[in-house]
Formats: sequence, structure tokens, C-alpha cells
Amino acid sequence: MESLRFKAINDLSTQSNGHAAASRTKITGIFGENVFTLKTAREYLSDEAYKSLVASVKGGKKLDRAVANQIAAGMRQWAEGKGVTHYSHWFQPLTGTTAEKHDSFFTLKGDGSAIETFDGDGLIQQEPDASSFPNGGIRATFEARGYTAWDPSSPAFIMEIGEGKTLCIPTIFVSYTGATLDYKAPLLKSVEALNKAAVDVCNYFDKNVTKVNVTLGWEQEYFVIDEAMFNGRPDLVMSGRTVFGHAPAKGQQLEDHYFGSIPERIYAFMRDFEEESYKLGIPLRTRHNEVAPAQFECAPIFEEVSVAVDHNTLLMDIMDRVARRHKLRVLMHEKPFAGINGSGKHNNWSMATDTGVNLLAPGKTPKTNLMFLTFFVNTIKAVHDYADTLRASIASAGNDHRLGANEAPPAIISVFIGQFLAKVLEDVKERVGDKFDEQDEAILKLDLHRSIPELLLDNTDRNRTSPFAFTGNKFEFRAVGSTANCANPMTTLNSIMAETLKNFKSEVDALIEKGEKKEIAIMHVIREYIVSSEKVLFEGDGYSEEWHHEAARRGLPNIPTTPLALDAMVTEKAKHLFESNNVLTHVELEARHEIELEKYIKRVQIEARIMGELCTSHILPAAIKYQNILINNIKGLKDIGLAEESFANQKQILVKISEHINKVSDLVEKMIEARKIANNITNTRTKAIAYQSQVKDTFFDAIRYHVDKLELLVADQYWALPKYREMLFLR
Repeated sequence: MESLRFKAINDLSTQSNGHAAASRTKITGIFGENVFTLKTAREYLSDEAYKSLVASVKGGKKLDRAVANQIAAGMRQWAEGKGVTHYSHWFQPLTGTTAEKHDSFFTLKGDGSAIETFDGDGLIQQEPDASSFPNGGIRATFEARGYTAWDPSSPAFIMEIGEGKTLCIPTIFVSYTGATLDYKAPLLKSVEALNKAAVDVCNYFDKNVTKVNVTLGWEQEYFVIDEAMFNGRPDLVMSGRTVFGHAPAKGQQLEDHYFGSIPERIYAFMRDFEEESYKLGIPLRTRHNEVAPAQFECAPIFEEVSVAVDHNTLLMDIMDRVARRHKLRVLMHEKPFAGINGSGKHNNWSMATDTGVNLLAPGKTPKTNLMFLTFFVNTIKAVHDYADTLRASIASAGNDHRLGANEAPPAIISVFIGQFLAKVLEDVKERVGDKFDEQDEAILKLDLHRSIPELLLDNTDRNRTSPFAFTGNKFEFRAVGSTANCANPMTTLNSIMAETLKNFKSEVDALIEKGEKKEIAIMHVIREYIVSSEKVLFEGDGYSEEWHHEAARRGLPNIPTTPLALDAMVTEKAKHLFESNNVLTHVELEARHEIELEKYIKRVQIEARIMGELCTSHILPAAIKYQNILINNIKGLKDIGLAEESFANQKQILVKISEHINKVSDLVEKMIEARKIANNITNTRTKAIAYQSQVKDTFFDAIRYHVDKLELLVADQYWALPKYREMLFLR
């Protein structure tokens, strides 16, 4: 029987490369051509419908249902002009992927005649099954009704799948009772909460500010391997990562892949998925080789956070489909291969006013610098106060493998701001006393004017080991995993920032009521926030053992595993945070906690099952096959009368192979029993902890150790699975 390994190598060497010619058209010539933008809407809608849509998109006003039919008719006319026959409500359930149900424009009239139609009801609302998606117990099987509702802030688009085209309408997803069952609805609520709190604080400095938008620029890391190699690894197919595999002699130690010349097949794939992305309005700007072999990255221009989230989830779908056309597979898993870097999704977050000011960029006057300092310090305070909640927002089974593994930030949430700004904060902390006089106020304003504007975009060094780093005019949340939906960490970040700004305004207003000048009151509260949150600031090496000890001394949480990290979702502090900002109710939080625990259990369960299957059906048969070869070799040499020392080495290898075969077989049986015991636990949190400690931590590394030894001992031609080096370097 041909092993998976040699079949994969044979398929790789005989298949076509799957290159597709990308368009030579300028990006500006195709950008957004498959998006129902406001510019496009102007061509297809009446003045009344267009104004209503603009008010909804830009002003956040509820769409006038009376004109929904006009908007739907305009969308259909535009879409049919591009060959579209179906439409779908496109949403982001708590599965981690997107969902869609396609309906045709075709229908029959009462007299039996066929027509094409799309009305306002179909645009605004649909009813997918709410019990078939993860819901954390909110919906039972017999309570199936749920609703998708149009989100006008994110434009409709046309998805091309092969020869078919579908009009996709971005929506939120809620249950019949109104509970949110997706990532998008809480994100939109958190944006509104932050907008309100930020505008109130901005008005201290500029009364013209009426809206604050949250901006996001994500950086998507991913691996690409040949499809034949992917199909040759059942663990990659089933779990997204290799649960076994000896590291190649040459991995990433020469550091020759990062920013290197992009391989030709990958370059063709990149150009192809970029072209599809541009048509859908995704403003991709950057592409390059990442650190690990076969690892790459792409990144767009900043957008408003809700649109950026949609574009990232859409891009991951596009990349997967385009890769298959090129006979490649994209691996989004945070750690698909042991021994080399994993993948993250850095979330670059900031806030911008409707007057054109980036609130995390220093200004040119004392007043704008004080505004920058206000939002800068409030962000640090928010991260300090809600570090555990922020950690929970990026917790997953895949990210547990990556965090702190000398390639990604540790599980300890800290903030890096650079030496320059650290000195500014230290000066503010030391300068501000209990009472100001006029001279102090003048000096303070002068210092703010003189020093902070010197901060250029690249004035601070970069710290790749920091989970939350200031990078000139934004904060980079580096701890987010590559498979994550950006909405989850962004919802948390927006919410903690909204809560902190509300508290800040309350404290400043209280001082003003006592007779303090506004600027002095602001500086007093800023100083208090600096003092109370400075322990979360860290400029050093996050990988070092010393930092772990120092973080413990400071009292910073360090929760490396998902089951325990998720506890922060359902604390009284978290419940107050999300409910008081109208983002998530207690019931919704409890449900999401349950869902995330279930995800963890199922991920580990799948990995345990595939690990047992690979051992039983692939690895042990290959080892036993070589074991028999050695037995026959020893027997033959002995039969022809050779001395025992002539086959002593073979006997030694045979003994070791036999030992490891027995160990692997024994450990797999024990792991199966441990999994059965864990499955009988009814409490989801306890079950997740059991899967982590009694299944994953107890058996995975132990089984992997003996399989690694077998791979070294068994002759290469008998090994069962494609190896790392073949997957990473064969093009």
C-alpha cells in the first residue's frame, strides 16, 4: 500500500501548478466594482431613497422602512446588470466563519407568470434557524426562530463563486428573543458606546466634535502549502495543524525567508486573491514573506472598524477559495507546525473624530496635546483595569500554542509605549501636585507644547514581545490569533475604553464643580490614572523568565490556558462593563462563555481523535512494517552464520522501535479512556479543564515524544506521513 507521504510527493511532482493570470488593470480601475457603494447608490436610487440611505450609513439613523422597497429595487437592478440571480444575508455567527443562505430573485405571481423581484422586506430581514448555530443554550432545537437584520453601515457586495454571482447583504444575527448570536451586533453596540463616551470627553477640547469613529487596520498572517501535501496529512485536514512531525534540519534558523523573494506560485496566488479583494472594496496594501518558511502576510489600509471586520472575514474566505484554484491550501491556524513561528492577526486600533483628528496622534498646540494625552492615558488605564477581560477576548485553543512561544506576545497583558512617552508620563506624574498655581499651569502648558509634538511616527522602537504596543498614532493589539474574528477583541477594547472614558469624565466634572479650572482638573485625573495603572507598562523582553516573575510581583494576571482565561468573561466586573454600556447582557455573556468553552473542548477532542487515528492507522503500521524488515534481516544474517556483532546495531534499533511502539499504543489507549471520562462531565467549564489537563497536557506531548523517536528510527522510505520539510520547501 502506497503511504500518504509518497502519494503526496507523487501528486506534487505530476500536477499542474494551477497558476491563473491576474488582471493587468490598475487597482483603481477595479476597486469596489462589486460593491454597492454610496456612489453607486446615487445612480440607482431616487433622491428620497438615497438621502435615507446616507443618513443611515453616515449618521447611524434608523433606515426609513418606507423607502426600503426603493433601495432593494435599486440594488437588484445594479446586481442583475452584473449577472446576479440570487441574494443572501451574509452574517458572522459564533462558529468563527461566515454564513449565508441564497434566495433567487425569481418568484411566481398569482397567475403563474414568472418575475424577478426583490423587496424591502427581503433586504431588511430574513429568518435563519437560530438553534443550529452556537447559542450557548439561549435557543433550544424546538425554539429555532432567529433573524438576520441588514447593517447599512457595511455596503452590500457581489460574491463571485465560479460562474455564479450572489448579492450579499451584511447583516447582524439575533434570536427571536433579541439576544445577539453573532460577532457583529455587539461590535456595533460597542462602537456606539465608545462614540458617546469619547465625544463627551472630546467636547472638553473641541465643541465641534459630534462623532468619534473607531478605526482598525488588521495584519493577516497565514501559511500556504501545496494541496497534495495538505491532503497527505489527515491532521491538517481535520484540525488545521500537524499533531505529529519531526522538525526539519533547516527551518527558520537562517532567517532567510522574512521579506525574501516571494515564490512564483505564491506570488500568482497573491495577485489572484488581491484582485478579487479589490473588486470587493478590500483596500489591501501590503504583501510579504513572514518569518517562518511558507508563511506570509497581507495588510490593508485602515478603515472604520465594522467595515474592517467584514473585510477581514471576507478575505479569509476569498483566500481559501482562490488557493484551491491554484492547487494550494491556506492554513490560518495559529500554530500549524511545531518548532516554527505561528500566525497572528495584529489589530491596529485608534479613534478619529468627525473633525479629522486622530485622537491617538499628538497635535501641534497645548490643547490638542492635552487631548492626545487624555485618550492615550485612558487607553492605558482601560487595559490595566480590564487586562483579564482583554486576555479572554483572544483566548482559543490555537492561540494557546502561540502566545509566549518566542514568536508572539506572552499571555501577560502589558502595554509598551516607548521611552519617549514613558518619560512624558513620568514628568506629568512628578509635576502635578495637589494644587496648581498660575505659574505651574503655564509651565505645564508650555511643556506639553514643546515636548510632545516632537514625537514622530517612528520615534518609539517596536517591541514584538508586547501584546499591546503604541506605534506612533495607534495601539497595536498583537496578541490576537490568526483565525480570530477581529470583532471579538475589538468589542472588548471598545467597551473597556468607553467605560474608562465615562469614569474619567465623571471625575473631571466633579473637580470642575469644586472650582478647579478645566485643564487643571483634567491633568489631576490624568496623573491619578498614570499612578494607578503604571504597573501595566513594560518596555522590556516579554519572553524573558524575569518578566514572568516581575509581572507576578506587580500582580498582573498570567493565564496561559483558554479554559481559565475565559473565566474573566463572566465576572461581576465584566457583566457590569458590557451591560452598563449596552453591549452584551448577562445572559449573552454567559452564553458566549459556554460557546467558547465548547469550542475549546471540541478542538482538543478533534486533535485527540486524529492523534489516535494517525497512531493506529498510519504510524504504528509503518513502524511495524520496518520492524518486520529488521527481523527478517537479522534472521537472514544469523541463518548464513554471521557473528552476532554483525547485526547488533539492527537488534538495538529493533529493541528501541519495539519499546516506542508499545509506549505509543499504551498511551493512545489511556488517552481514549481519559477522553471518555472527560466527556461524562456535565459542567462545561470543568469538562474544558479536564480536556486541557487530563487529555491534552497529560498525553499529547508524551505520545508525540515516542512518535518523534519512531520517526528517527524507522527507515525514511517506510515513514507514513509527509514531513515538515516536504510541506514547507517543496514548491
